[in-house]
Amino acid sequence: MRRFLLKPWLLLTLAATLGGTASCSSDGDGVLLFSVEDDKALGEQVAAQTDSTYRAKGQLLDRNSANARAYQLLDGVVNKVLNSGEVKYRTEFPWDVKIIKDDAVQNAFATPGGHIYVFSGLIKFLDNESELAGILGHEIAHADRRHTSKQLQQQYGISLLLSILVGDNPNQLVQIAAGLGQLQFSRNDENEADQYSVVYLNKTQYSCDGAAGFFIKAEAQNQGGNPPAFLSTHPAPASRIQQIQTKAAELNCQNRTVSNTGFEELKRII
Repeated sequence: MRRFLLKPWLLLTLAATLGGTASCSSDGDGVLLFSVEDDKALGEQVAAQTDSTYRAKGQLLDRNSANARAYQLLDGVVNKVLNSGEVKYRTEFPWDVKIIKDDAVQNAFATPGGHIYVFSGLIKFLDNESELAGILGHEIAHADRRHTSKQLQQQYGISLLLSILVGDNPNQLVQIAAGLGQLQFSRNDENEADQYSVVYLNKTQYSCDGAAGFFIKAEAQNQGGNPPAFLSTHPAPASRIQQIQTKAAELNCQNRTVSNTGFEELKRII
């Protein structure tokens, strides 16, 4: 049987004591009561439910022989980011990525514990592999910096999440899994994920401001009245692109050119 870092009754006591602190934060930043082990356990349950939900719709590209090449190409990008030496929970979290087949949706999201989901519509929207690496780095940062757990704790409360961990609230688990792609992070968390995306990519072959390329294109589409879903769940302050580019210039890791042969193949076959 898995162990919580704190006993459930103690977590509930802490939640009652600290709940006001979390809810009264000016930018949605509260006190994270979950342990890393709880992140992993909750993420495993949420990912399993997410898989089930999209598989039932015929939209989950399972990791089988039919999709082996697509995942070989995608994993190649993900692993370069994960192996940058900058991911805090690289060895603690299981880290996997799955594709949801929906060309009309340009979005990606992460569960606690490092399970990443990316819609085919987002992959096909991007122009190059550095942009893909940048967006994946952004989602990896949300999990690695434990933003997803913090937002779930604030939205649902620690007692409800604990009930899911012990298997007492399957209906709520379905609701959380269904809403994870629409989970909105605080401004601070979004900025931190942007900055860490640059830091991760700095130790790779990719242009480390890849995420900025996506936001530039997304904002142009937004002005045309058809914004990518990623913008609604990851709201972009006016200075966001500039902040990514400034961090990239500081690390001197922008303007790198990599082959897009594998990336173009990935877009064709999904």
